Amino acid sequence: MKPIRLALIVASALSAAGCISTQQVNASKDRLNQAARAVVGTSLIGARGATPADQDKIDETVAGLCGSRTFTKAECAAHDASASR
Repeated sequence: MKPIRLALIVASALSAAGCISTQQVNASKDRLNQAARAVVGTSLIGARGATPADQDKIDETVAGLCGSRTFTKAECAAHDASASR
């Protein structure tokens, strides 16, 4: 009975060691904001606000990023000021 118990303890210890030895990932707010900015930046390629449809794409994107607080208040205010011209 003792060899089986020892084998189970060793197997459990090895399993636990394998589960806790993974690399840690940084999921800070700044890192997530950088990822969101990168995705949004590629989705608006070619939209320059030259047409009403382009401007709508830009406004909808900025509204979402301002609402999620990915953009700072200053960035949102700057967009609002330039959009109202």
